[in-house]
Amino acid sequence: MKYSVELTKRAKKQLSKLDKNTAKLITSWLLKNLQGCDDPRRHGKALRDNRMEQWRYRIGDYRVLADIQDDKIIILILEIGHRRNICT
Repeated sequence: MKYSVELTKRAKKQLSKLDKNTAKLITSWLLKNLQGCDDPRRHGKALRDNRMEQWRYRIGDYRVLADIQDDKIIILILEIGHRRNICT
């Protein structure tokens, strides 16, 4: 099973607000490590408490929150932001 990556409207907006180099770094990391992968859980960490079904990925000083939907084989990116601003 090869997973595909999709971004929510909120994640697209957050990505567009980042500087060009950071946005390129995050986008290339997502394409290289998550797009077409067999196991998206090996790169990230599971969240706890009220966000148990979500995963987080650290890319430099930035964090990406995602929902892995096994039934649809999709990794839905929910939020993108600096580590100090993203609630986990």
